[in-house]
Amino acid sequence: MKNVIKAATCAMLLSACASMEPDGPTAVAMVRPASGSQVRGEAKFTQVGSRVRVTAEITGLSPGAHGFHIHEKGDCSAADGMSTGGHFNPQSKKHGAPDTPDRHAGDLGNLTADQSGKATLSMMVDGISVGKGMDGVIGRGLIVHANADDLKTDPTGNAGGRYGCGVIQ
Repeated sequence: MKNVIKAATCAMLLSACASMEPDGPTAVAMVRPASGSQVRGEAKFTQVGSRVRVTAEITGLSPGAHGFHIHEKGDCSAADGMSTGGHFNPQSKKHGAPDTPDRHAGDLGNLTADQSGKATLSMMVDGISVGKGMDGVIGRGLIVHANADDLKTDPTGNAGGRYGCGVIQ
């Protein structure tokens, strides 16, 4: 009986492993302060099949929600982060929540900072890729905003100033 249970367990594990897609290419954005803030951290983008896993750890935030978006240009030269342009939107869609099909490709929703100002995020996203093509994020900007993204106001989500800026590389 023990051998039957072991065999069944092994079969289930092998089946589960076979259905998992291997991780593909990765890219990282080092987020630096903008607009006089203390915001900094790192975000990682990993291709997993047709989706992208986004993980982030950001510090220096005020407690609460902060908009988190991929922007058109990988240019953090402006002190206020405005050199990154608008949200990355290759399909010309309206602004929306990251789990809805009708949204900018760069709409990643909100980071939520704890009382110490630290926010972590782990999510899977459709509509982008870790590459340089039309839907590619490499060479684009990543912005952490001052306020929460309301997930509906077009084109910005009413998320306020740009407090952190990074280039996805």
